[in-house]
Amino acid sequence: MSWIDRLNTRVARSFFGRWFRLEGSGAKIERAGSKFTIELRAGLTTFIAMAYIISTNALILTDSGGTCDCDRDKFGPTCDTDPAYATCLQGIKLDLITATCAISCLACILMGTLANLPIALAPGMGLNAYFAYTVVGYHGTGKVSYRNALSAVCIEGIIFFVLSVVGLRQWFARMIPVSLKTATASGIGIYLAFIGLQSSAGIGLITSSSATLVELGGCPPEYRDANNVCTAHHMQGGPTWLGVLGLMLIGTMLLYRLKGAILIGILIVAIISWPRPTAVTYFPYTPSGDQAFNFFKKVVTFHPIKNTLAEFHWDLSSGDIWIALITFLYVDILDCTGTMFSMAKFGGYMDDRTQDFEGSSMAFLVDSASIAIGSTFGSSPVTAFIESGAGIAEGGRTGITTIVTGIMFFISLFFAPIFASFPPWATGPALITVGAMMMQNVLQINWKYIGDGLPAFITIIMIPFGYSIGYGLIAGIGSFIFINSVVFILFKVSRGRIAPPNYEDRDDWIGFITRGGVRSNIPPWILRLFGKKPATIAGPSPSNSEEDLAEKQVAEIV
Repeated sequence: MSWIDRLNTRVARSFFGRWFRLEGSGAKIERAGSKFTIELRAGLTTFIAMAYIISTNALILTDSGGTCDCDRDKFGPTCDTDPAYATCLQGIKLDLITATCAISCLACILMGTLANLPIALAPGMGLNAYFAYTVVGYHGTGKVSYRNALSAVCIEGIIFFVLSVVGLRQWFARMIPVSLKTATASGIGIYLAFIGLQSSAGIGLITSSSATLVELGGCPPEYRDANNVCTAHHMQGGPTWLGVLGLMLIGTMLLYRLKGAILIGILIVAIISWPRPTAVTYFPYTPSGDQAFNFFKKVVTFHPIKNTLAEFHWDLSSGDIWIALITFLYVDILDCTGTMFSMAKFGGYMDDRTQDFEGSSMAFLVDSASIAIGSTFGSSPVTAFIESGAGIAEGGRTGITTIVTGIMFFISLFFAPIFASFPPWATGPALITVGAMMMQNVLQINWKYIGDGLPAFITIIMIPFGYSIGYGLIAGIGSFIFINSVVFILFKVSRGRIAPPNYEDRDDWIGFITRGGVRSNIPPWILRLFGKKPATIAGPSPSNSEEDLAEKQVAEIV
């Protein structure tokens, strides 16, 4: 027995191991395959895969202008020519880097400790862009002020918290048909791969096109125009080929089941990209490259939040603020719900009987509380990150993974120059790899019945093509309701004479009631309050199906 095995055994048998239900802990429901050292590695992998959010979120939210303002009659509506405004924006950017690290740290540690899930939380991409460019507008040119928009985010978090406490959010999640929840996992896999192929958070193999929307890119950054279209030198960009090499290295290491393959691949590409005088450097000799390199050289620094802390303005008289609030609500609830259920399925702890997963109620509470707290720091809504799949693929099965990710965000408060300097072509290969692993869920969709298969397919393609998990689910749910409502009405009106030939092959979309019971939708604390026994969530049951064997093979890699 090696020292690592002895460490894993000792930790598993401790109170710490029983709390997180590590394998060998003696807990009532252990997480199969969970080991302390694997959880540490998985948490680090998740963090590195999503570390881009530190700088990216700050850059996007800074474009809103934050609390800065200028004489718009003198300097124009965007204040771009005001030097004082530009200086103020630099302070806002540093504030938001700290805010992003702080809320991500707190949210991840709460999720890991209370919900015991390897699902990381941070300010969500997409929602931050909607906040900055649609609600507040570029440099405050929208109809809602930055302070007023933060109030809307805070209210959203409070509403989510109330819905989670009474169980309505969980009930809504379980109402989503099984085929659509399964399709969401596959759609997120393609979504992850699509992100990993782009230049903003990936290897830059795919760029935009005015004719076909997307096309094969891979050109050096200096040959992209303002719309990110490659004007020349396609497939001649060094970073793209380095990213492709990273993808091949990760794939080869996974093939030989090398422990930490994804993490090793990310680190190799990042380290190669840090020296300056190379064709693949992350710090080119440009004004933006010089600025990034100067920040990178600081290594250790801390910037307290000075301008965005608790900057609320509680004016709800405008119709625009209510539109923003409602949009935040429905997009975030579908986005977060889809991500959490997909990660639970990918991790292998979804209960087929109740179509729920252990810790779901607490996970939703943590998510909603984090949204409200994040708004206090000046951030857009916090949500579950699909990059959590990178850590799960590395073997993460418990909340220890998420706690490690949270600790890394805490360290980033002081080492932000390092962690904000992982190039997108280093993390892109990890996203593509995880996307490939998540595609195995497509085998579990009920393709025999078109009433289940077509809405599932619509969900799968609309998530990446609509660039939103929430919009993908809306499309899938809408098509599911229309098709199956028509079938149901015709069946009832004709007293069963008009029905699809394979009607008996359909999924029972209200099966959560008959299998899990209404009690499974009520939070445990409410049942205990009235002296009732809470419904239990079964652990993963042993199976020899091809899908389960595939998941076991992934686990064996680590």
